[in-house]
Amino acid sequence: MKLSEDYTDGSYVIRACTRNAITVNNREYQSSLLVANHTLQPNWPVQHIEQITPQHWQQILELQPQVIIIGTGERIQFPHPSSYATVIERGIGVEFMDSMAACRTYNILLSEDRSVVAGIIL
Repeated sequence: MKLSEDYTDGSYVIRACTRNAITVNNREYQSSLLVANHTLQPNWPVQHIEQITPQHWQQILELQPQVIIIGTGERIQFPHPSSYATVIERGIGVEFMDSMAACRTYNILLSEDRSVVAGIIL
């Protein structure tokens, strides 16, 4: 008997996150990545928060998120607000946090059936 809805059907769920790896569903990745409800883009070329360009933000916006989470590595770091002005102008929520917190928050929003995109920097 199914007692609760299984939000994982067809979704990308982060199963584990360490300093050097992220496990999405049952596969481990050892580089930065973008993950959304139904999209996974491994080998995201961002190694540091300051490397996010307008093209990276556009790539994220093409996934039509309600919320964007950026995991900035071991410590929380903030880029200059001008670097993500396009996101703010569209009224989309964007949060910066350490990568482990970003992984946990992504899963919570996914379980709430929110349209979320997480860029996780390793």
